[in-house]
Amino acid sequence: MKKYIFLFLFLGLHSVIFAQRPHKFELSKDQFLLDGKPFQIISAEMHPARIPVQYWRHRIKMAKALGCNTIAAYVFWNYHEEQPGKFDFSTENHNITGFIKMAQEEGMWVLLRPGPYVCAEWDFGGLPAWLLKTPDIKLRCMDPVYMQAVTKYVQKLSSLMAPLQVSKGGPILMVQVENEYGSYGNDKKYLETLRKLWLTNGINVPFYTADGPTPFMLEAGSVEGAAIGLDSGSSERDFEEAGKQNPNVPSFSSETYPGWLTHWGEKWARPDTTGLLKEIKFLLDTKRSVNLYVAHGGTNFGYWAGANAFKPTEYQPDITSYDYDAPIAENGTPKPKYFAIRKLISQYVKNIPELPAPIPSIEIPSFKLIPGASLWENLPKALYAPQPKPMEAYGQNSGFMLYRTKLIGHKSGSLTITEPHDYATVFLNGKYVGSIYRDGGNWTIPLPKSEVKDPVLEIFVEGMGHINFAQYMIDRKGITDRVTLNGMTLMNWETFLLPFDSAYLTQLKPLAKTTEKPGIFFKGSFDLPETGDTYLDMSNWKKGIVWVNGRNLGRYWEKGPQKRLYCPGVWLKKGKNEVVVFDLHQTEGNQVSGFKSIE
Repeated sequence: MKKYIFLFLFLGLHSVIFAQRPHKFELSKDQFLLDGKPFQIISAEMHPARIPVQYWRHRIKMAKALGCNTIAAYVFWNYHEEQPGKFDFSTENHNITGFIKMAQEEGMWVLLRPGPYVCAEWDFGGLPAWLLKTPDIKLRCMDPVYMQAVTKYVQKLSSLMAPLQVSKGGPILMVQVENEYGSYGNDKKYLETLRKLWLTNGINVPFYTADGPTPFMLEAGSVEGAAIGLDSGSSERDFEEAGKQNPNVPSFSSETYPGWLTHWGEKWARPDTTGLLKEIKFLLDTKRSVNLYVAHGGTNFGYWAGANAFKPTEYQPDITSYDYDAPIAENGTPKPKYFAIRKLISQYVKNIPELPAPIPSIEIPSFKLIPGASLWENLPKALYAPQPKPMEAYGQNSGFMLYRTKLIGHKSGSLTITEPHDYATVFLNGKYVGSIYRDGGNWTIPLPKSEVKDPVLEIFVEGMGHINFAQYMIDRKGITDRVTLNGMTLMNWETFLLPFDSAYLTQLKPLAKTTEKPGIFFKGSFDLPETGDTYLDMSNWKKGIVWVNGRNLGRYWEKGPQKRLYCPGVWLKKGKNEVVVFDLHQTEGNQVSGFKSIE
């Protein structure tokens, strides 16, 4: 009998979780309504692509224990369609449907932020880099090539999201149209076309936009009938501006910032909590809805970190960590500001649950990596071009490229790369000459004299993340125009595509001989009795990429501020763990160790 009672209870719980009844979510003139009653959204933003799938539930529980009732989530188009027409919405972190269902299982509503452009300090703002294969493409407007790709993406994503709308018994309350469009352009036809695309593909919950609280941004970025999100809405004046744009829809703080982003070479962004708590209190006191961007940031694993640029010669790549100084740290631990926000929200929200058990963390004793393979002994077949082409022209989205040519005419002097995107190391006859970094517009390096009759010039270029915000988003990687020596344009190039993906890594041939030429893959291992989250300390290294058990942890760079890379415990295993490091400058092996925190 007990067995049948248990079965009944299990099936009953299962039906509550997976067969929620339909609800009606509406926009009134000045507030949101859920089944006809006022509803205040208290949302925690997090991005499933930045969190190991095994930790999704923990992070959602952390958001709920913060006092939130909603999860806001970006969908990164380029993460789900890395090659044209090849969608992945099912494997590991790509399973956005699973993430949304999990949020519902934990009693949370969802704000869906599907783009197609999202910014988010993510590579190319979520747009697929393969769009840039079209030489004259225009983005975020009614360009036919762009819109054809957008339409296919919206159709595919809608087929997955439509059943998860609140109107169908799912948790999705609203869907955002584009993102901060008023900071970029003024094509109202484009925004309306996007809205209609979602409608015709089965999205029937309310829409919203998100823009800065200034008149020109709100005018250019708003959509008729959509709720107005303010990035951020921190005062009555901000909400008055929204009301001027459309007095017949509610407005809310679609991005209230507990932290901020950090670029390579900067100090860690750690904004004061006093202003944050004041803003949250204002919103809760006035019964305005709020989304904390971000409650938990996670990590830009692999090559997914983006970059900023606000003038033509500027380039500001984002660090690998997306900790963002958020209340929930990169590894899921609560910070002091988490408890400060939780205490404040608890004055307005009853019965906030306790925090979930923490994820175990470990330290790893120092171990040494030694040279294991050379880039120069693992080059693919060369492709030929009269002048250099960027990687997107060849269908490569990220990683590295090598360009090689013989010097005819001028053999030494002033070498200029126009433009290197983003970090280039230069070699003459196999010897390292120096590096050129894109930022600042100083793209010239002196090339020494050579005794060789036909000197060989090699330029190895790292793409460090496509620009994800503002007007310079057309950002192809590699050499984007030409190379000149004393003003002479250098012709006839061999090009080697080097995505440094898992397929490339698995076929690396071991080092045949010792070398002093930078461009070395270092290999090593460590043994674990138990697994747990850790941060690999790369303080002894120069600039490069780290893989652990075949997983790309992201970039490191000696200029900091980030010196440790987050390695999730679920990517480790008991016993032997393999580490591969590619360093652009280092030629001798060195030590790596693991710590429990990022600093």
